[in-house]
Amino acid sequence: MTKSNDKSKRTIAMNRTFKAPIKLVWEAWTNPKHIAKWWGPKGMETKVIKHEFKVGGTWKYTMQMPNGKDFITEGVYSEIIEFEKIVSSADFKPMTEGVELEIIFKDLGDTTDFTFNVIHPSEEYCKQQEAMGIYNGWGATFDRHILYLADNK
Repeated sequence: MTKSNDKSKRTIAMNRTFKAPIKLVWEAWTNPKHIAKWWGPKGMETKVIKHEFKVGGTWKYTMQMPNGKDFITEGVYSEIIEFEKIVSSADFKPMTEGVELEIIFKDLGDTTDFTFNVIHPSEEYCKQQEAMGIYNGWGATFDRHILYLADNK
């Protein structure tokens, strides 16, 4: 796979508007106590193994798949701007490796605009991930996030 310099061709972007103030949305994304309650598809329990929320800090979460094996998600934070942006490397073993997550928050008062970019190393890999159903997987996770926010206002 050749690496494309055109970031737009390597990025899958998902947008949501959460009916919650930015402070709550940010807390749900940055506090491991909250992350464990909504991260991942419905029906899968998430265990936060490590969560160092700082530039250079690492994170690692596991979820048990129906076949009994662990699905491991992990990465390293490279940029954090409080209430605005989080950037991290990310591996979702065994499905996706070597991507970057760029999470952008925009304060709209009682609601929060949210942009979630998954940046792949190549255009080909991006297309492959799209065909595998990345929108459905993350969509289910964001649905859990929405419910979690509603329950914790």
